[in-house]
Amino acid sequence: MDPPETTSNPPPSAGRIKHYFYYGHRAAGRSPLRPTVRSPPPPLPPAKLKPPEPKPLISLHSFLHSTSPPPSARSLSGDRRLSPIARFILFSLRRHKKWGVQVLSDLAKLRHVSPPLVTEILRSRPPLPASLSVPFFLWAGKQRNFRHEYASFNAYAHLLAETRQPGLVDQIPDLMRCHGKDPTEKQLDVLVKLHAQAGRGLRALECLRRTRVEFGIKPRVFLYNRVFEALVKGGHVNEAINLYEKEFREDGLKEEAITFMILCKGLSRVGRVERVLDLLEKMRIRVCKPDLFAYTALVKVMANLGNMDGCLKIWEEMRKDGVKIDSMGYATMILGLCKVGNVDKAREMFDEMRREKVLVDRSIFGGLIEGFVSKGKVGEGLGILKEMVGLGFRADLGIYDSLIGGLCDVRKVEKACKLFEIVIKEGLQPGFRTTSPLLVFYADLGQMEEFVNLVYRIKELGLPVIDHLTEFFKSFLEKGERELKSVKVFEEMKEKGYSSVGIYNILIESLYKVKGTKMAISLFNEMLSPDSVTYSLIIRCFVEENNVKEACSCYNKMMEKSYIPSSNAYSSLVNGLCKIGEINAAINLVKYCLGTLTSGPIEFKYALTILNACKTKKPEKVIEVLDEMIELGYSLEEIIYCAIMHGFCKYASSAEARKVFAVLRQRGDLKDADFISYEEILNEHLKKVTARLVNSGLKFFGLESELKWRTKLDESS
Repeated sequence: MDPPETTSNPPPSAGRIKHYFYYGHRAAGRSPLRPTVRSPPPPLPPAKLKPPEPKPLISLHSFLHSTSPPPSARSLSGDRRLSPIARFILFSLRRHKKWGVQVLSDLAKLRHVSPPLVTEILRSRPPLPASLSVPFFLWAGKQRNFRHEYASFNAYAHLLAETRQPGLVDQIPDLMRCHGKDPTEKQLDVLVKLHAQAGRGLRALECLRRTRVEFGIKPRVFLYNRVFEALVKGGHVNEAINLYEKEFREDGLKEEAITFMILCKGLSRVGRVERVLDLLEKMRIRVCKPDLFAYTALVKVMANLGNMDGCLKIWEEMRKDGVKIDSMGYATMILGLCKVGNVDKAREMFDEMRREKVLVDRSIFGGLIEGFVSKGKVGEGLGILKEMVGLGFRADLGIYDSLIGGLCDVRKVEKACKLFEIVIKEGLQPGFRTTSPLLVFYADLGQMEEFVNLVYRIKELGLPVIDHLTEFFKSFLEKGERELKSVKVFEEMKEKGYSSVGIYNILIESLYKVKGTKMAISLFNEMLSPDSVTYSLIIRCFVEENNVKEACSCYNKMMEKSYIPSSNAYSSLVNGLCKIGEINAAINLVKYCLGTLTSGPIEFKYALTILNACKTKKPEKVIEVLDEMIELGYSLEEIIYCAIMHGFCKYASSAEARKVFAVLRQRGDLKDADFISYEEILNEHLKKVTARLVNSGLKFFGLESELKWRTKLDESS
């Protein structure tokens, strides 16, 4: 028998090392009894900072023969389907970010850039900016034996339009002529389309007229339609009609249905109904009768503008053509008539709609109910509601809100309360419009018991009581002459524990408007944590009561709490400071206001302008600023006169300020009594300025303590 074969490998030779895992070195033991001891690594030498290596220049050979583009090119180039040479050019343009010697040196490495390659680069994404695309396109055209193709010009036009360069887009026909390419209708289509998409209807019109005259291109109907639509969308209806009557007819083109509809829509927007009817008659003769969609579009345009007389005329034309009107057409007419208050005509159309067995939408019922309620015909509205429920429709909350408000206006609060309970039974959540009419009715008649019961009912429903009371006070104070009643209602609710900062602000603002500042201040004193709106309102109340000191304290509290006063609060406080002669504080407040608010009062901006004019020490410059204010219709407030005093006292003398006041007095812009009062304020301001200068001089020479010592001796003697 032969010996059995073995699968073991022969031992390796002594002089040869085989790098197999079987013959490798023994791995270090992992047993804790046989730990592996390693010597510590030698210390590393201190790292030497190398200077930053300069960016390597682009190698065309390595770029073209690399399997993938460089990292920067990969991040900048959005399209992976570009050719290698196109990626090289784009990488160079985007790397240097501007046209110059470096870009030209990279382009010089190429023998020739073909027109398809230019088109490919111009169509790349993201688009090149105009600062790179324009010089590259011109450079490509200057190559030897090179002529741009039509595709290059089209891509160039799209790129310029995308980078918002409409002026350069208009110059493309001239550029084509310079390169020996006459523009065709395709290029005109591209230019008009780009201008129309960007909303530049007048540029599209100018482009069409220019290419038509200079290059002899006869546009087809679809191009005219595109220009018509761009002009109508931009509101240039007269230009569209002139183009239709002149160039369109001179070219002998035949209108399409879309041509008439574009022009009719434009004329409908400007209310020229008779001209719309003429175009519709021409459309019937030359093309076809307008269909339902065309008529509905015209009715919608006029109804949105409130021109229901024009809608009725279009409606008669629909009936003449025998168009069967659908639900959308009826809904547009009925809702439009209800908005303008012609509810009787809307009711007639609604009955006609029912006779024609057209599907009635719930919005039509809602529009009719709101229309009748707005006219005070609440009974008609309730009848439509019954009819609506009888047909199986379910009224929404807006319909119930309208009826509840109408019933409260005609003093039928019992029915309004029944509707309120129906709202709750149907699972609808009452809103502000649901509860406010009932609360206003009870508060106006002084029925506080019913008012409180309704508030408790709102609380039982889980609704925010404070929010409903806030909306109640807003709607209750809209009619005016209810300020005292609102305060009484608020006192009653405050005892029940219902009060908020928002309600305080509403009451304070309403009392300020009717000169009830003392009551507003008493309400402010009751508040524990006023907000910025409260402080802004109460500052005006204190200034109205000539208590500027307290107004300034409120302003300081706002600054401590990092609140920003309103523009009206700033104006009121500045005027108050000017009246008591605190001109420096008023000027500082003006500067702080304009540095804090995004749009401060216009008189503050003119005050700083006057201060700059005072630096010239010429009263004529200040009078020019005042004349500009008067010409623009702005009144000369207190801060304006104080700015004149402050500016001339600081940069010149008080004589120049008196000259300005004298000129205003001679022209009748300043009354004699005001002239005398401003003279007194100017004298007081001069005294304060002089005293401030003397005090600063004493401080400088160290004589302030001696002056105080002598003053005390004088007082003791």
